[in-house]
Amino acid sequence: QVQLVESGGGLVQPGGSLSLSCATSGRTVSMGWFRQAPGNEREFVAALNKISKTTAYADSVKGRFTISSGAKGTLSLQMTSLTPDDTAMYYCAARSVPAISTLPKSYDYWGQGTQVTVST
Repeated sequence: QVQLVESGGGLVQPGGSLSLSCATSGRTVSMGWFRQAPGNEREFVAALNKISKTTAYADSVKGRFTISSGAKGTLSLQMTSLTPDDTAMYYCAARSVPAISTLPKSYDYWGQGTQVTVST
């Protein structure tokens, strides 16, 4: 059984940086980060295949966010140059198949989320 637990969210000023982590248990190869702001649908942020290191990013975060995997299978999201538009609940997700995906419905496991607020 796969379990995902996010951490690292918080309040940051515009232009600042924040790093999110997702602790994983169980076998996870293809993983992603998604976000959801109030009143909006859940949207793709970034995805990673932990074996091939293949990555994908949403256009809105490309060049500012970096997805990576580390020790014990932890998934990370490094976020820089944050703007108020980045404010959302951020979710870690994992798929049962190796191919990465930008579609929330294609992910089988989800964490509870961690809140990121960008504001003065």
